[in-house]
Amino acid sequence: MAGGGDRSVMDTLHLLLLVAALPLAPGGAARSATAWTEEKNYHQPAILNSSSLRQVAEGTNISKMWQNDLRPLLIERYPGSPGSYTARQHIMKRIQRLQADWVLEVDTFLSQTPYGYRSFSNIISTLNPTAKRHLVLACHYDSKYFPHWDNNVFVGATDSAVPCAMMLELARALDKRLLSLKNISDSKPDLSLQLIFFDGEEAFFHWSPQDSLYGSRHLASKMASTLHPPGATRTNQLQGMDLLVLLDLIGAPNPVFPNFFPNSARWFNRLQAIEREFHELGLLKDHSWERQYFPSNGYRGGIQDDHIPFLRKGVPVLHLIASPFPEVWHTMEDNEEHLDEPTIDNLNKILQVFVLEYLHL
Repeated sequence: MAGGGDRSVMDTLHLLLLVAALPLAPGGAARSATAWTEEKNYHQPAILNSSSLRQVAEGTNISKMWQNDLRPLLIERYPGSPGSYTARQHIMKRIQRLQADWVLEVDTFLSQTPYGYRSFSNIISTLNPTAKRHLVLACHYDSKYFPHWDNNVFVGATDSAVPCAMMLELARALDKRLLSLKNISDSKPDLSLQLIFFDGEEAFFHWSPQDSLYGSRHLASKMASTLHPPGATRTNQLQGMDLLVLLDLIGAPNPVFPNFFPNSARWFNRLQAIEREFHELGLLKDHSWERQYFPSNGYRGGIQDDHIPFLRKGVPVLHLIASPFPEVWHTMEDNEEHLDEPTIDNLNKILQVFVLEYLHL
């Protein structure tokens, strides 16, 4: 009996070893491969203290942003125009001069428009492209096409030169902190940052599913079919997007940003909290608490914008668009003269803290 018992134990051990050597069942493999894609649902920010908030406020510079990032973009820049090329080169050069190791990609493609085929070019700037997950900030850099009226051109200051400049200023102001991402986990952090500048958000003629969102529609489709991270066989770049924060129609005085989506409400609430903390520290300029940027007023209906192709593919979205729209929207008055510098400066501070907290920097 003792020998039989030993043989039984050996047989059991042999069977366990055989099972361990077998490949995982498809369901188990899928669960193992995609577990990281669920981390965005449980991610928590690392809350900055008052001292850190003051450092952020001191580190951002609205005057330099205005001169170096914003004014060069206040030109006519509809897709395919000389100004579009100039704006694209400006954005890329501003990013290339930073210390943080940004990887730039230009996603150029042709698409049918009411005026025939046109060329579009999205700009994707990524820190740590091999990181599994990215917080994504985005805006569109094209301006709407208008015929010249009385020798005036449409420069789209709020729509969307200011958001572009805000993203460039964020990259500049947080450059040294973002540089530290290179040294996390042997240069392979699980979470990093991506900036996307979409081309062709505006309709050429009349807004429709075909005549709008050219760049975002193309890029969302491309990212959905691009495997990520390197070596993956089941997951794609869209699954690596933790949260898409889309900026639009920013720069006019007294903006209100509604909360559009329940599934990103906790991040909207974080923006509320950051605004309140800055206000209590007296670090927001010309800002009355009665005119909160991020009020608690329930959910609003969604607005058509570059987030739509990503939202439809399951990407969580935080849409930072002023609603109601600025009075100068789609008029020749959407220019530098009608921008409100203190508002832009205040929003720069809030957005920069949001990114630092999200990335645990």
